[in-house]
Amino acid sequence: MARSASTDSPPRRVAVVGAGMVGLSTAWFLQELGVDVTVYERKQVAAGASWGNAGWLTPGLAAPLPEPAVLKYGLRAVLSPSSPVYVPPSADPRLLRFLAGFVRHSTAARWRRAMDSLVPVNRRALAGFDALAAGGVEAKTVEAGSFLAAYRGVEERRVLVEEIEHLHAAGQELEYDLLSGDEARALEPALSGEVGAAVRLRGQRYLDPGQFVFALADSVRGRGGDIRTRTAVTDVGDHARGVDVFASGGAPEPYDAVVLAGGAWLGELGRRFGVRAVVQAGRGYSFSVPMERLPADPLYFPAQRVACTPLGKRLRVAGMMEFRSPGAPLDRRRIRAIAEAARPMLRGADLDARRDEWVGSRPCTPDGLPLIGATRSPRVFAAGGHGMWGITLGPVTGQLLAEAMVTGRRPAELGPFDPLR
Repeated sequence: MARSASTDSPPRRVAVVGAGMVGLSTAWFLQELGVDVTVYERKQVAAGASWGNAGWLTPGLAAPLPEPAVLKYGLRAVLSPSSPVYVPPSADPRLLRFLAGFVRHSTAARWRRAMDSLVPVNRRALAGFDALAAGGVEAKTVEAGSFLAAYRGVEERRVLVEEIEHLHAAGQELEYDLLSGDEARALEPALSGEVGAAVRLRGQRYLDPGQFVFALADSVRGRGGDIRTRTAVTDVGDHARGVDVFASGGAPEPYDAVVLAGGAWLGELGRRFGVRAVVQAGRGYSFSVPMERLPADPLYFPAQRVACTPLGKRLRVAGMMEFRSPGAPLDRRRIRAIAEAARPMLRGADLDARRDEWVGSRPCTPDGLPLIGATRSPRVFAAGGHGMWGITLGPVTGQLLAEAMVTGRRPAELGPFDPLR
């Protein structure tokens, strides 16, 4: 169904629900186009999936989560708390509907179609960060001189090499080198003797995600934006003159438009506006540990599904995909599973001196593609469902959506991400 991406006149006053990377990026780019913004956040800035993730800016790896390899885990594996992909036994019909759709999209043909959809936004992802920096956001991104994906052996490595070749076939640019274990350790002595093969990825970046999102929030405030933390939006009223935002602890407030960027909670408000896709929490875990010698750049252990990033004086160790309620408490079995998976691959890491243990809910969709654009109402917009790639794709999402909202013309890159699909 064709819909206008805007009303007849551009919105002058917009509410954004969610103060993570996606919501704040959208607010910032709306300000660039002269829009007044108010951001509502149910907890605090970067409280969802934004704070404790690995902080990788890796558009070269941004691919749909449903893929054929996921089907190889099998039922017994995904029911184990130590599995990289964990589905707790549950009769929740919403979770079952998500999993059925996820499995349906985990085929080679559907993965290729979804990848074709992501390539155009992946190409613009890093430029989005450059635009924020040029506009005065005081947080840096770091060029990764030697971004290493490490394996026990060449056979294990073949999976990533095949994935990269599939990415190339879809038009995704990603330069890489194949290294032996000794070559990888020469570049990064923090790798243990267990590492027998590696892939060096070029042209990637990383950041401290919490620090970056806080700086982005400061910039939004500095440009006149209002960020209301600990203020949950409970409802949105849509009418011919605009929208009313109902938030906890106050009377409804009128706006010209609203952006639903609440991460794993997007579906709660989006459903009544035609957003039918299940937005499921894919929870990731992390913690930080001291190192005898901190790695110079990120390390990735794909077979273990563990990501390591040097942040400050400690190493952030992150991983796991747990399909569970976003409000469920942190499961320490998952923290221990990540530590034990990383232990054989790292040299000089004190994995028992863990701090900053964290769990955050990535918003996942059954087809692995985000929901970006106008809903059934031309005044209500969705921005979420990025899965593991909300940090990488947050700025370009905000840039494209702000353009659509103000000009009334949907950029071609957003076509596959229709929230009503």
